[in-house]
Amino acid sequence: MTNFSELYNKYVDILFAYGCRMTTDRELIKDCIHDVFVKYFTKHEEGKVSNVGSYLVTALRNRVNDEFRMLARMSDEDASTKRTIAEETDDMPDFEKLEAEMNAQRKLMDNIAKLSPRQQQIIHLYYMEQRKYDEICNIMGINYQSVRNLMHRSITSLRKMAIT
Repeated sequence: MTNFSELYNKYVDILFAYGCRMTTDRELIKDCIHDVFVKYFTKHEEGKVSNVGSYLVTALRNRVNDEFRMLARMSDEDASTKRTIAEETDDMPDFEKLEAEMNAQRKLMDNIAKLSPRQQQIIHLYYMEQRKYDEICNIMGINYQSVRNLMHRSITSLRKMAIT
């Protein structure tokens, strides 16, 4: 990732969903995610982070657990009423599965980059911007059937690249 905001946008939803498995306190999750990104930004500058996705997930888990420990010490509540990551091992997403999904996303993006510029544009408009075919016709300046044909060729090319 070349841009920190792109990195944030790519991982924030994944991290938030992961955090929701640890606690129902949405504000705590948001605070912890922001802390993780600040820490990543500091470590990234030092060149210490090699796998961004793994680092962010692990850092979020540790940060939320640190918050639980701190809250347990500060409050009179029984710490057992807090839902921690250790208690939720059955609900946790499989780390290898998460890693495989990120690798698949990376491969898909690499394959899209191999398409022609017009094929990349139609994939972006349809899937990323969620435009309808009629809108794509107007944006690209081609008729409806040409949009359908271009989309078909683009998807066929991506399937062939995925097989190899």
